[in-house]
Amino acid sequence: MMTRKADTGAVLCVGRIYCDLIFTGLGRMPTLGREVFAEDLTMTAGGGAYISAAHFAEIGRAVSLVARLGTDALSCDVAEQIKSRDIDLSFLERDAEAGPQITVASVIGAERAFLTKRAGRAEPAHLNEALHWDGACHLHIAEFATLAEMPDLVFRAKEAGLSVSLDPSWDDALIHAPDLLERCNGVDLFLPNMEEAQAITGKALPNDMLDLLSLHFPNVALKAGADGAYCQSIEGCWQEPAQAVPVIDTTGAGDAFNAGFIDQWLRAQPLSVCLAAGVAAGSRAVQQAGGA
Repeated sequence: MMTRKADTGAVLCVGRIYCDLIFTGLGRMPTLGREVFAEDLTMTAGGGAYISAAHFAEIGRAVSLVARLGTDALSCDVAEQIKSRDIDLSFLERDAEAGPQITVASVIGAERAFLTKRAGRAEPAHLNEALHWDGACHLHIAEFATLAEMPDLVFRAKEAGLSVSLDPSWDDALIHAPDLLERCNGVDLFLPNMEEAQAITGKALPNDMLDLLSLHFPNVALKAGADGAYCQSIEGCWQEPAQAVPVIDTTGAGDAFNAGFIDQWLRAQPLSVCLAAGVAAGSRAVQQAGGA
């Protein structure tokens, strides 16, 4: 159920901020004992919370980044990139121990491999203030790891009158947790990709994944990469094919999809319209390096 200025209200994006080192133009993926040279390297702000926020801003939705960021050289560089976007930073905490979380991404077409170092706790000092901000209508949780650290986050958001979406995001330590779905109780919109949904449900086919996930969430959107995306609710099930575009880097495509889908969902558009908007946003994202 959507409340409080859903058509024009701001989305709160909560999650860790990353510094992404993205290697593209690889002939093959790295293997132990062998050196691989990339044609290009991009250093950019990353993480689902920031990337989704950047895409919300790009499509004209008011958005606030609710996160922590360090004061080291990488954090300062990331901060300058974030400031260049039309993102509200009123609830961004700066703390010497806050990161950023560094990820090295090796990219070949639609294939990616990541190496990440965790950084600090997830909960920002200004979270409660953000949840009760009159301008907000929705909370987007960018990764299940954030919810796992703040198990009452969905409840707190609902108490504040916000609707809630969650992208589980792959985390080896959490994605196979048998109680993951129960710990997501109260989420209005669940946004996994195919690999995540398969790990969570144990199912191999999209329709089977959707059927199981729909027992736990009123709305599910399933991102299927080159096969487009699916969504299901009590109203029915839809599929949207992928757009034929040149692929440079798929990093952040799922977060872009989230922004496009959620924006239309908050405007109470039919799920088929939300799905098409999500696929279009993801298709734009893959045509350049860097998730945002």
